[in-house]
Amino acid sequence: MEPIPPSIGTVPPLPAHTLLLFLLQTGVLLGLALVLGRLARRARLPGVVGELTAGVLLGPTVLAALAPGLSARLFPPDPVQMHLLDAVGQLGVLLLVGFTGMHLDLTLARRNAKATAAVSAAALLFPLALGYALGRVLPAGLRPPGADPTLFAAFLGVALCVSSIPVIARVLGDMDLLHRPAGQMILVVATVDDAVGWLLVSIVTALAITGPGPGEIATPLVHLAILILAALTAGRWTVRWVMRWAARAGTGAPAVTAVVVLVVLASAGAQALGFEAVLGAFLCGVLIRTTSSEPVVQARRLEPLDTTVLAFLAPLFFALAGLRIDLTALARPTTVLWAGAALAVAVAGKFLGAFTGGALAGLGRWESLAVGAGINARGVVQIVVAVVGVRAGLLTTELYSIIVLIAITTPLMAPPILKAAMKRIPPGAWEQTAPRPGCARSGRTAVMPPHTG
Repeated sequence: MEPIPPSIGTVPPLPAHTLLLFLLQTGVLLGLALVLGRLARRARLPGVVGELTAGVLLGPTVLAALAPGLSARLFPPDPVQMHLLDAVGQLGVLLLVGFTGMHLDLTLARRNAKATAAVSAAALLFPLALGYALGRVLPAGLRPPGADPTLFAAFLGVALCVSSIPVIARVLGDMDLLHRPAGQMILVVATVDDAVGWLLVSIVTALAITGPGPGEIATPLVHLAILILAALTAGRWTVRWVMRWAARAGTGAPAVTAVVVLVVLASAGAQALGFEAVLGAFLCGVLIRTTSSEPVVQARRLEPLDTTVLAFLAPLFFALAGLRIDLTALARPTTVLWAGAALAVAVAGKFLGAFTGGALAGLGRWESLAVGAGINARGVVQIVVAVVGVRAGLLTTELYSIIVLIAITTPLMAPPILKAAMKRIPPGAWEQTAPRPGCARSGRTAVMPPHTG
């Protein structure tokens, strides 16, 4: 006779000291992230820079070096303790990525399919290829021990090819460029590249878990086909039914709960198929947007959740991401040189892709320069990808820190280059009739992507 398994009621509650540390860690990380995030915005920097800096100050770079005893008491190297923080941060990033999917306007990509396809493909393939080549020549000290060289190089290429829709949208909004044709092209290219980027991240990490053999390569592709087919059929029907049911309540609370349930369950489905949970969150967000007949009304209903994610969960996630950064590892001259090479590859790949794709699509050199400057901004998405790489064993601490530094540096490069290029681009003929973000014209209102920059 088989023994009866213990019930969940027999599991002891969280120890008092573990709970105390969790509360202290959350309060300290979030409080410092709030202060430094606001200071960063006042300095006209992305808020994520301040939130990451909060983690850096409390991590091995500063606090552990200056006050090792305090650091060991506040952030002990206890896996259970860190997993508690990671669980909250993971929920935040899933909702953040879900909101990114909800703010994608796929109709933009259909208006000029030829130019979109050309620029998006080139802007994805050039940095992907250059990043892969860089991964093949990196010294062994920067590679994770035991990682497959091909998968490591492929993941590095993917990490360097993604853009960041939230950061790009924030830059374009601050410069009043979302209504300009070049700004629309930048947003469309970033949308396509980020969607493909999430697919590539999920495939590479799935292969890292299962192995790179022929049978193991076929399994993630089959699972990807199942995931996409389920999203386009049962997923679309479920999302439409649930959101319509929530809308009939007349208040925002059911819609908020419905979105959280849909995003979390979609993330669980992607995770069960061997992909990263963020892929499921992203696809669910896209479905919520595309199945809604009133996206502006829906966005207003979801404002409380939007505020919670952007004010609490996302800053905590980025502070945790900063906590893993060890800038002392970048003090070695060799590492600094490779960090410069990675930044050069990331920037050159996007600009070469924009110019090549722009030439194929018939864009002028200033339009291509503007598109390259816009899609060169990484930020949030690249940080999330870097965290995924660490969890999958595909990035070392040094390389993780390098990628996060690229994510911080590239958004700072975008505004001056965009400003110089846009001065030389004549306004589009349709520009005066295009709706500005947040302003209703001809019965339509543009919805701004979330402010996560």
